[in-house]
Parts: sequence; structure tokens; C-alpha cells
Amino acid sequence: MPVEIRVPVLGESVIEAVVGKWLKNIGDSVAPGDPVVELETDKVNLEVPAEQGGVLEGILKAAGETVGVGEVLGTLAASNGAVQAVPESNLAVAADASTQAPVAATAAAGNSAPVSTDALVADRVQATPVARRLAQEGQIDLAGIQGSGIGGRITKNDVAALRDGAQTAPPAPASVAPAVSAPSTAPVSTPVATGGREQRVRMSRRRQTIAKRLVEAQHTAAMLTTFNEVDMTAVMEVRKRRKDSFKERHGVGLGFMSFFTKAVIGALKAFPRLNAEIQGDEIVLKSYYDIGIAVGVEEGLVVPVLRNADSKSFAEIERDILDLATRARANTLTLSELVGGTFTITNGGVYGSLLSTPILNAPQVGILGMHKIEERPVAVDGQVVIRPMMYLALSYDHRIVDGGEAVRFLVTVKGLLEDPLSLLLEG
Repeated sequence: MPVEIRVPVLGESVIEAVVGKWLKNIGDSVAPGDPVVELETDKVNLEVPAEQGGVLEGILKAAGETVGVGEVLGTLAASNGAVQAVPESNLAVAADASTQAPVAATAAAGNSAPVSTDALVADRVQATPVARRLAQEGQIDLAGIQGSGIGGRITKNDVAALRDGAQTAPPAPASVAPAVSAPSTAPVSTPVATGGREQRVRMSRRRQTIAKRLVEAQHTAAMLTTFNEVDMTAVMEVRKRRKDSFKERHGVGLGFMSFFTKAVIGALKAFPRLNAEIQGDEIVLKSYYDIGIAVGVEEGLVVPVLRNADSKSFAEIERDILDLATRARANTLTLSELVGGTFTITNGGVYGSLLSTPILNAPQVGILGMHKIEERPVAVDGQVVIRPMMYLALSYDHRIVDGGEAVRFLVTVKGLLEDPLSLLLEG
């Protein structure tokens, strides 16, 4: 009896995912614990392992399809030879039932009538079920379309675009791809009339969620940003004096993030409403400091959380941030490491940003934006001197944080950074 491969529990508040790619092909042997398919969620990608060994018999959900917790992704058959070989037509991933049924019925009845070559070619084409149905309705040959989905899979948008571009022309025979005169190196996902100047790319699950939450943050919070600047001379001098001994002793470099994390925690202790969130008509004040550190990755921005940051030393903060950032870029973070932060720090300066307005990471009510350190002339004791300066930006939710409170919070961060020794007492 086939063993079903199901979508596992995905984590807190995550109820659905998108099939990213299959790591095994039909007919491949699978050992217990082997990853079989990769799922994309709005936070991380995760691999679904096989609970027992066997042979991958069926793939029911194609790359690009949305699936919920508990849904069947595919099936495994026992590898002891008792299971018949998988029909060649099943090599098509998640083919539409209307195209599979005739072949399956013929095989079950032992009918030796040949299956048409066109049908086998169509079955081998990587396409979503909806795309196959649209192609059948419009008499469009899938073999003539280059897909824009993951791994070149044909999506409904590819078929719809080709169909719409051919509406003014007489219907073409099913064996001819309408409006396609020659193969193209770019995915055919827009009408041919555009001359190949456009390309449609499916938004990843994570990118869709990022877009949704950023818009929600601006619609639901009374977001405001205040700015200040900090003289980084003292921090840079400490790093210059201590970086070699720090690296030798702790095995990790002394960066800027530990200073900023300590400064933020000191300011949050002085202004606790910035370490809170709104739940209904109540303000939840938090006496713990789980600081989110924004990390840029290929698919967007992720914010792993540095737990209990107030109890960590400079070395522990640097080590943990390096570990989180490394695993974020390798896409190996767990869901628990991406939820529950109380305040976020984001550093646009690594990309050369001089000034920006960070967007709140809901339900948090505060986010600090760091920027590029740039030497500028400033007035010190009546004299114009050149100092390494950084602009700071604090975005906050004006519903519970007043403007004066936000300004004083940022001034506190500035003061702690300009006097790094005070971080040992206040941070």
C-alpha cells in the first residue's frame, strides 16, 4: 500500500506553503529520512523527509502549487519489487486528472493499444494542472511554451498570455504553438507582441509575505520616523585598540552590531513603551529583550531574533549574530528563530545607504535604522573638525509612543554610542 508524503506542521501561525522543488524524481529510491521535497513558507524554506524507505511512486503537487498542513504531496511505494513499475506517462509532475485517466485506465485493463506520441510528449512537459487545463481548452501545445515557473515549469500565466496574444488570429491546430515562430531563451510569459521586452517571474512565498506585511504595517500603525546622527569616533577607537585581542580571545571579530545592540537595550530599559506591542485595546510591556537583526538574503529580508540579548556579552552577541546571519543566507534557520522579537535593528549602511526610513516589523512598535559611516565636517567646541558620522533613524508606532519619547530614546542611543564605556553600565 502506498505511503503518503504529507505537508508537516509548519510552525507558529504558518498554515500553508508553496511547493518549491522536488528533490527526488519518479522511480527514485528513497531511504528513511531522505529529503524528498522542498517547501517555501513566508519565513523559511524547509525540506520534507521520507518517514520510511521506498520508491517515489507519485507526485501530486507540482512546484509552484500552494499546499496546506496535512495535504498529500506524493506517494512512496515499497521497494521490494511487489509494486509495479511506474508508467512512463506518470513522469509528468502533477498532471491534470483529465490527461492521466485514459492512460491509467488502459494500463489497468491490460490494453495494448498504443498511446500517441503527442500525448506522451505533452505528459512529459512540466506544467501545473491549471496550465494544462487552459492549454486543452485553447488547443495550445504545451511543448511549444517555455515556462516561467520554478525549474522552467509552465504556469497558468504562461498559457493565458500566449492564448490572449493569439485571440485575434484563427485557432491553430493543437500540435502547433500559436504565435511562436522560434525558440526563445527568455520565458514566454507575456504576449509575443511585446517583443520579449517583459518577463513574468512568480513571487516567492516569502516575497509575497514581505510585501503583504510591509503594506499592513503602514496601514495599521501610525508610523512616524525621527532622525539623529552619532559621532562614531569613540566606538571606532575602541574597536581599533581591542579588535586583535578580542578576536584572539573569543574567536570572532568585534563589529558594530554589538555596540548598537547594547545601546538599544539600554535605551529600551529607559523607554519601555518601545519594547511593547498593542493587543486589542491593551499595551503589552515586555521585560525581556529579544532583538531582531535584519539580514539581507537572496529572496529578500529576514529578521532572525537574538534571544535574551540583555544577558549576553559583546562576544556572545557578535558570535550569535554571525551564526544567525550565516544560517539565514544558507536558508537553514528554523521558524522559531524568526518569530517573537521585541525590537528590530536594520543596517542599510552595508549597502551604502546614507539615510532611509525603516518600516516597522509588526507587531513591534520600534525599529532602528543604521546607515553608512561617512566623514563629515562638524562643529566641536567651536571648531570645525572632520568626524566619522552616522545618521540614525527610529521608526515608531505613534499610537503608543509619543514623539518626545521617541526623540529621547534616539538621543539615549546616541549618547551611549558616543561614550562606549557607559554601555557596560547602561547596556
